[in-house]
Amino acid sequence: MSENEGAEEETPDGTAPEGSPETDGSTPEAGNGTSPEDEASTGSEEEPELRERVAEEDPEILAREIRALRERADEAEERAAEAEEQVEELESKLKHKQADFQNFKKRMERKQERERKRATESLVERLLDVRDNLVRALDQDEDVDVRPGIEKTLDQFDRVLDAEDVQAIDPEPGEAVDPERHEVLMRVDSEHPEGSVDGVHRAGYEMAERVLRPAQVTVAEESEE
Repeated sequence: MSENEGAEEETPDGTAPEGSPETDGSTPEAGNGTSPEDEASTGSEEEPELRERVAEEDPEILAREIRALRERADEAEERAAEAEEQVEELESKLKHKQADFQNFKKRMERKQERERKRATESLVERLLDVRDNLVRALDQDEDVDVRPGIEKTLDQFDRVLDAEDVQAIDPEPGEAVDPERHEVLMRVDSEHPEGSVDGVHRAGYEMAERVLRPAQVTVAEESEE
């Protein structure tokens, strides 16, 4: 065996022949650190995860989810539209109720005004009867005693006032003074307790516990001896 028998042959230009370890593409690069066996092992471990991801992102599943979301969105829009219709209906009913109330209020005011006028007319009609009796009493001859007729007319007039719930304010002597119902004209020497009613100058009247006119009274003052 010659000295060059086991050595590598060189090309005339000094480069290594094809198929040498320096030019073989199957030789791993320096510093790569992974072999084909390692890469095959890593890929087999990632396959289950990849399958899960593909299953989760399946177009059919996504299409179903999109359809479901659209259906829910459509339902929400329908509910919103129904709610808007209900709001409009309630607003319309409220407006009608308000208009009905205003009309009712006006009708009640007109009714009260008519009742007030009828009550006034009824009172005036009864007072006209009293006036007629007074006129007849004055038409009597001068020598005729008109007192019984006037007393009868006064009694009729009192009945009219009583029917209208009108009561006389006519305190008794010695009664306590009521500032809301009594008008003090003066203070006089009296045998009654000081500060109490001594006498009535003019009777007052009240209607349904409302003072129409206070009674004019004199008030007792302690006499000086």
